Amino acid sequence: MPNSTMIMEFILMGFSDIWELRVFHAISFSILYLMTLIGNFLIVIVTTFDKSLHTPMYFFLRNLSILDACYISVTVPNSCANSLFDSSAISKAGCAAQVFLVVFFAYVELLFLTIMARDRYVAICQPLHYQVIMNPSVCVQMTLASILSGLFYAGFHTGNTFRLPFCHSNVVHQFFCDMPSLLKLSCSDTFSNEVTMLASIVIIGGSCFTFIIRSYIHIFSTVLKFSSGAHRAKAFSTCFPHIIVVSIFLSSIFYVYLKPPGISATIQNMILSVFYSLIPPLFNPVIYSLRNEQIKCAIRKIMNKIC
Repeated sequence: MPNSTMIMEFILMGFSDIWELRVFHAISFSILYLMTLIGNFLIVIVTTFDKSLHTPMYFFLRNLSILDACYISVTVPNSCANSLFDSSAISKAGCAAQVFLVVFFAYVELLFLTIMARDRYVAICQPLHYQVIMNPSVCVQMTLASILSGLFYAGFHTGNTFRLPFCHSNVVHQFFCDMPSLLKLSCSDTFSNEVTMLASIVIIGGSCFTFIIRSYIHIFSTVLKFSSGAHRAKAFSTCFPHIIVVSIFLSSIFYVYLKPPGISATIQNMILSVFYSLIPPLFNPVIYSLRNEQIKCAIRKIMNKIC
């Protein structure tokens, strides 16, 4: 059995060995990738140039859109290229970089979604203190704290994964390098890695989810007390998109990493991974733009200026 030092590259799985299906996969993923980039960059442009959107809520939405564009760029372009050129090899360093970036972007996205829930809570439940609590310096500090802690979190898990010897195989049963797939390739005991990975996901993901749920319980109880139906509608229009985004992201992450042991088929794992690596970045701009009147008005202003 080869020594771990002999494995200098990994082989990523494709969705199919049939050429026509590989081309279909590459074209469909490329279209979704371009749609994601266009949608997220549109939000970045709108929230940057429309002064009425220079608020904490749209500051974090802009950050989320930049993050999503980077997040999807880690896995999808490489997967499309592999399908077209039938070259699925990735170096050990490249695989480690993919693991690091996927974990980093997923972690920071979760924190951004949690901070956005905090922003909505303060805006609706404590409107008189909103400018003080969510002032620009605090928003920047929370963003930097999310990024720095994400670097530490991703670095820890990446290092903890690649310290293991890989000698069972170099075939990763996934269309990108991820920790669960790599742990299956190790010829050493991975129990501590699995416990650490699951515990961190449950603690961090569960804490963020609990915070978001509690925030929205307070928000909805406050909104229902509004006397004006227009004010209730405006509050719900900014809250429901966030709830949808959080639900898609967290449910897909939890299902992929905490799924029952019996669900282990390669194709199922690959399809499930699409739901947390591609779907959230694709849906975020769609949900926020379609459900948010201010975003739609800002887009119309820009389109009118261009036309």
